[in-house]
Amino acid sequence: MTLRPILSFATALLLCIPVAPASAQSMSFDAYLQLLIAGARAEGVSEATLQRMTEGLEPSQRVIQLDRSQPGSSTGTGYPPLAPYIATHVDDARISGGRRAYSAARGELAAIEREYGVPGEILTAIWGHETAYGAVKGGFDLAQALATLAWEGRRRELFADEFVALMKVADKGYPRSQLKGSWAGAFGNPQFLPSVYLRLATDGNGDGRADIMNSRADTLASIANYFRDAGWRSGQPWGVRAYVPSGFDIDRYRTRIDAPVCSRVHERHSQYKTVEEWRELGVQPQRPLAAGTQATIFQPDGPGTPAWLLTSNYRVILEYNCSNYYAMSVGLLADEITR
Repeated sequence: MTLRPILSFATALLLCIPVAPASAQSMSFDAYLQLLIAGARAEGVSEATLQRMTEGLEPSQRVIQLDRSQPGSSTGTGYPPLAPYIATHVDDARISGGRRAYSAARGELAAIEREYGVPGEILTAIWGHETAYGAVKGGFDLAQALATLAWEGRRRELFADEFVALMKVADKGYPRSQLKGSWAGAFGNPQFLPSVYLRLATDGNGDGRADIMNSRADTLASIANYFRDAGWRSGQPWGVRAYVPSGFDIDRYRTRIDAPVCSRVHERHSQYKTVEEWRELGVQPQRPLAAGTQATIFQPDGPGTPAWLLTSNYRVILEYNCSNYYAMSVGLLADEITR
């Protein structure tokens, strides 16, 4: 997902500690944890919540190992082909699971789409990609994972603030046993970071809580709220397959996009033109797309391979996860769910 860290007292408090790997820490984990607790206390988290969420907390070497094994951003110009990724991420099991989930939630999805303007199949596809429709939500203790990552120091400011956000989530009455997720702190059916939960999680079933761990309605409404907040345009598809004439030089229409995040993602897209302008150049959408819609061409595997006209809604999917592979697989899975 897109990481949108919150700014808090904890950030100011912890910035004075030198950023260093765990092996070079000048402060013990227990002492550092007290700073995290102090930051959460200053943000209004109750003592009872702080005690139950941090009792017996120790650093996780597994979390540190996983964090240090993350690949850095490539500076090369080559990209793995898209087709094999799609074959494994938009497979029969995920499609059939998505169709079952979509059918089971049809009434809820219709109401959510009316309120937020985001198609139910897109919401279902996100749910499927994040947690296999709720089957795989992660088993890491979030308090331990986030405290460990903040103490480790590679991305201290982010994870210190996420730890404080998690304490605020717990203060809403969620037991520690339910606050489990990925090693990097994302949790629940939509895999929100705690700060994203606080900002965008939504009560979809009217019971007064935004329970993205257990409630299907809350999960789908929260994803929809995320997409609306990111700028989803109702009534516009994420993209459509396009015919590109032989010899068409997409490179001629590339342009530099100064994106605050995901710069390498956007460099693979052409400049935006209206669908009518693309048609005049010989590019034909294979499904209905309004003539005035602004779109970019994406032909990830090179000349002679499938191409798409992508709208601004594709960028909204990228807000959720900064990867063309992820965004394309979500869009294509959504299409298959309602095919």
